Amino acid sequence: MQKSIFIVDDEPSILKLLNYWVKDKWRYMTEQFTNAEDLLKNLHKQPDLILLDIMLPGIDGVETLKKIKSFDSELPVIMLSAQNSIDTAVNSIKLGAYDYFSKPIDQSKLEVSIKNAIKSYDLARELRNLKDSAEKEFKFENIISVDKKMQSVFKLVSKVLDNDITVLIHGESGTGKELIAKAIHFNGIRKDKPFIAVNCASIPRELLESELFGHEKGAFTGAHQRKLGKFEIANGGTIFLDEVGELEMVLQAKLLRVIQQKEFERVGGTDLIKTDVRIISATNKDLKTAVDEKLFREDLFYRLNSFPIHIPPLRERRSDIIVLAEHFLNKFNEKLNKKYKGFTKKALKAIYDYNWPGNIREMENTIERCMIIAEGDYIDIEDLPQNIKSDDSYSSFDSTVPIFPSDNIIPFEKVKEEAIRHALKVTNGNIVEAAKKLKVGRATIYRLLEKYRISN
Repeated sequence: MQKSIFIVDDEPSILKLLNYWVKDKWRYMTEQFTNAEDLLKNLHKQPDLILLDIMLPGIDGVETLKKIKSFDSELPVIMLSAQNSIDTAVNSIKLGAYDYFSKPIDQSKLEVSIKNAIKSYDLARELRNLKDSAEKEFKFENIISVDKKMQSVFKLVSKVLDNDITVLIHGESGTGKELIAKAIHFNGIRKDKPFIAVNCASIPRELLESELFGHEKGAFTGAHQRKLGKFEIANGGTIFLDEVGELEMVLQAKLLRVIQQKEFERVGGTDLIKTDVRIISATNKDLKTAVDEKLFREDLFYRLNSFPIHIPPLRERRSDIIVLAEHFLNKFNEKLNKKYKGFTKKALKAIYDYNWPGNIREMENTIERCMIIAEGDYIDIEDLPQNIKSDDSYSSFDSTVPIFPSDNIIPFEKVKEEAIRHALKVTNGNIVEAAKKLKVGRATIYRLLEKYRISN
């Protein structure tokens, strides 16, 4: 879309020259004004930039700049003046002008300044739109639930909006832990600051420390320049540590220090970096059990678990299943440009009866798939995946066959080791798939491989 520039100057020759440069040579749309009053009446047209002379009849350029900034603080204004005054230039910049040029104007420098100003304005608008969208998306009323258990969750969330208490969200994969974390942030006292999410299970353990705390140039092979970590980027806002139970012990100690002293060092650095962040964590593991097994620091657990919130799995709040199915139908009708009217009774019953081990994430993916392959006006049972049609999501496990072949009691550590070995054998060494089948994080698999000295 062609950008629009307003040009304001009371000298006809200057106005004509600027319009020739901006419109005929640089291919922007223009509107011309000889006074500030006419300009201000037309600000609703939302130009992308304003070239504003300082010496104007009536309201001068400086006062006009103040009024423009009260209308849109990010709209770039380039000030023009026949007086080559340093004080005027400095004052204009202090008041929010993007740039200042004295006459006669250097054409090439003005062109570069205009391009950079419009680019910065586009970025600022994009960030503002993203922020507005995020705030709208993560309002409580946009989290779909009618179940009493989830209403209790929302009540707990409302208690932590106006303070910085550390929150730990418990729940199975796919239950919406990050959604709840975003609801806390975007409805809380830090909503105008960054929200930074880190999945501790998806980042290789040798890179996670750098990802969280940054590194200095030369800290390790490949560290060609300083990198800021997530805790620095999130300063003033919220950092969300998903799957926090996958953190290595050395990182747990460093995280504890951040919580207690609000400071840390970059990898390879010695300077103490101060940070002011709210920490919200999430896990699908039983961290108390991990503490008992010496896999998670007890002091860190109690720090993170200051305010626990448990999100029940979808199978424990069945009143939400149909509501969510209808919600995703409407969502994907819009996204995929479809016009499905709903579900048949058989499809709806199968959806309701299914246990949804992958919870809301599984349902969302399933409904989208169905809407891509379905051909009628309604989603029918034949459009559903086979495991939902027959509700055989757990049929591969036969509870009538004993796991242990005798009355001998096998040490728990040995059971875990054999479970890892068997999972790797079945998945042909695929660690991602093995972790999925065992319902643990990938980092846990790596840790146990090392612990039991299993080669893969």
